[in-house]
Amino acid sequence: MFKRKPRSYGQMASDFVWPRGGWSRAAQYVMYRVRRLPDQPQRIGRGIGAGTFISFTPFFGVHFLGAAAIAFVIRGNIVAALLGTFVGNPLTTPLIAVISVGLGRWMLGVNGGTTAGSILGEFTAAGGQLSQNILAIFTDAPVQWDRLSAFYDSIFLPYLVGGLLPGLVAAVLAHHVTVPVIRAYHKRRSAKMAKRIAQLQGPPRS
Repeated sequence: MFKRKPRSYGQMASDFVWPRGGWSRAAQYVMYRVRRLPDQPQRIGRGIGAGTFISFTPFFGVHFLGAAAIAFVIRGNIVAALLGTFVGNPLTTPLIAVISVGLGRWMLGVNGGTTAGSILGEFTAAGGQLSQNILAIFTDAPVQWDRLSAFYDSIFLPYLVGGLLPGLVAAVLAHHVTVPVIRAYHKRRSAKMAKRIAQLQGPPRS
């Protein structure tokens, strides 16, 4: 009777789009976890930077792996990197996509719509064709690549190229904001611990 009822797939999908406590509470929880990581501020900052940077790439579904890999290479905290991917959430991803795709198309000279709706539509079309091609392995249905090829040229490559600069800027800013916050937290925590130890030891003997 005291067992927690498992959530349905619909509830999990709903929580992903809008957490039960709202995105403000989710952000506070992430910051709480970041502050309490047992590592040096610089390493935590590099981890947050890695997670922030990967959030500006179109490698959806493997952001965790990418953040961990980058954090490993730059000697950042891997857990902080995973928490840093929170930057790419359902509220911010449309804006990131519009900025990255728009900048990438400008850099590569590619034409196309740069609204969130048009980008989402191309993602949906490419995903549908990919699913059909996977099913075609087990059926007699023809395999088609036209939408996937168009998606790569008009969305994926511009997204990848255009996301590098804003992703790098956001990562550097995230690092420089995180490090002093972690240092201040560690300093305050050390002061509290020292005060507690002094109280337990009692007044100095004469």
